[in-house]
Amino acid sequence: MISSASIGARGRLEDLLDARTEANRRFFGVEADRVARLCHRVAERFARGGRLIAFGSAPAARSDVRHVAVEFVHPVIVGKRALPAIGLGAEGGPLGRQVALVVEPDDIAIAFGGPDDPELVQAIATARTRGCLTVGFARAGAEWEFEPPGADPFVHQELVETLYHVVWELVHVFFDHRGLLTGRASRAVHDAGASSFLYPFLGEQEHDLPAVVADVRRSILLKADEIAALRVQTLTENRDVLLSAAGALRRSLDGGGQVLALGNGGSATDAMDAAADLRFPPDPWASRRALDLTEDPAILTAVANDVGIDAIFARQVIAYGRPPDAVLAFSTSGNSRNVIQALTEARSRGMATVALVGYGGGQIAEHRMADHVVVTRSEHVPRIQEAQASAWHVLRELVEDPALDRPG
Repeated sequence: MISSASIGARGRLEDLLDARTEANRRFFGVEADRVARLCHRVAERFARGGRLIAFGSAPAARSDVRHVAVEFVHPVIVGKRALPAIGLGAEGGPLGRQVALVVEPDDIAIAFGGPDDPELVQAIATARTRGCLTVGFARAGAEWEFEPPGADPFVHQELVETLYHVVWELVHVFFDHRGLLTGRASRAVHDAGASSFLYPFLGEQEHDLPAVVADVRRSILLKADEIAALRVQTLTENRDVLLSAAGALRRSLDGGGQVLALGNGGSATDAMDAAADLRFPPDPWASRRALDLTEDPAILTAVANDVGIDAIFARQVIAYGRPPDAVLAFSTSGNSRNVIQALTEARSRGMATVALVGYGGGQIAEHRMADHVVVTRSEHVPRIQEAQASAWHVLRELVEDPALDRPG
């Protein structure tokens, strides 16, 4: 017999998915052309020797700052070049002062936050004064501003993540089409480059910027459709897992426990976001206890140097974890050894475990290395991370859903 609580929570999950599907359709339907043109402008700045400077001071913004920086510096797609990117967060001091010390005229400044943050507004103004190309996601003075529809901060962040992933992916199209750029890259050999197998149409349009922008626009819409479909798969196929995981996290938190969040690379920024969403939730939710196990570079580098990278999270689980705590793990592959070791250690200590994984789920799903495993069935890392962001945000909402309080 299905309980009334389960029916209510399932209905809430479906509503959350519908809201995301509609917001994704509206946002990229309206903005695809501007995003395509932005990709060209960003590629020109990189070709002239510029860097991407990301900044934001809010706890959730910090995760996006780190995420966009790691994507550009450490590309996960074969054939993509490493590009210079720097992330500036509140831990480095006032944003305006940091930006004034770091930015140079050819840089791309990407700001995370809104007009209610005077430091962010000042930092954007400083970057514009220095001649940077400026990008923001609210009306805060950036040259290129993109405002996702609706008031839901979680949906807003998910759409922004998809946007900067798409920019990162498609800026390389213009590198491979160097005749459309000004700067050092324009003096290179003109060919379709490493992206030719993905964008075969580019080889014949070397100097036709409107045609290339139009093709990039179509690619953006295809990517938006891809993530929409992947969100549906993730949130519907894993519906029961998400509901049971929400119940487990609720019991842990209500029982005085804390959530220990972890992951590598882009997944580390998902852990940052999870901890921020628990500690500093939107109104009217109360703050919840959480630790970001990716947060302390001294601990991470000490364990990695003295013991090995595989132990960086397990050692912290040993130090901090005890029932009724829970571990929340993010892994695009499902095979990261340090994530597996942390989950194993947590289980041995009687802690609840939740894992969000991609591809086919990897070893974590195959061997049921977590109590609750949410599988996003894709092999494309940016899309996996975007769907996992939605899965986490939905899970976060379900933890607070009153339906979980109702008896069956």
